[in-house]
Amino acid sequence: MQGNAGQRNRRGRPGYDLGRLLDVSVQVFIERGYEGTSMEDLSHRLGISKSAIYHHVAGKDELLRLSVNRALDALFAVVEEEASTTGKAIDRLEHVVRRSVEVLVEDLPFVTLLLRVRGNTRIERQALARRREFDRIVSDLVRQAEAEGSIRPDVDPALTSRLLFGMVNSIIEWYRPGRGVRAGQVADAVTKIAFDGLRNGVAEPVE
Repeated sequence: MQGNAGQRNRRGRPGYDLGRLLDVSVQVFIERGYEGTSMEDLSHRLGISKSAIYHHVAGKDELLRLSVNRALDALFAVVEEEASTTGKAIDRLEHVVRRSVEVLVEDLPFVTLLLRVRGNTRIERQALARRREFDRIVSDLVRQAEAEGSIRPDVDPALTSRLLFGMVNSIIEWYRPGRGVRAGQVADAVTKIAFDGLRNGVAEPVE
């Protein structure tokens, strides 16, 4: 889900197509901060000239745009999946949370960068606007679940949405690929912890 990336998928030096360029650029942005990263820094990390980078993109801002849009496009694909399904709102909400965890794990560097933008540039402000739209969709699902009686009535919908994705987003701080924990395992744990507490079920009698 690289947005407009495919339109510029030209090759320069062997081994450095646009996909590889984005992978490395995202890592440098995370380490140094977007504003603290220069094209010279990217050139050194990649081991190619700045002109080779410009073969693929117009500049650093385009690298940022393509990177955050990769994460955003993947998240919005999740809510598009939800919009095409029927069933109880609580089940659709759980699907969105589960798939969002999987997106985060699968595209960890790109989602990490997205969560660290602060709105200091036009591209960052556009990314934040799309994040707010995603949050609004999730909050609406929480309200629907509350209206149908599936969520405990003593939990505020807006707060519930923030807490759910606070849990999801915290994964970027501790999850490390290659340590034996798969995306599905993380998604199972998050949804069990979150939705066992949210669902408005009637406790089974103790015999």
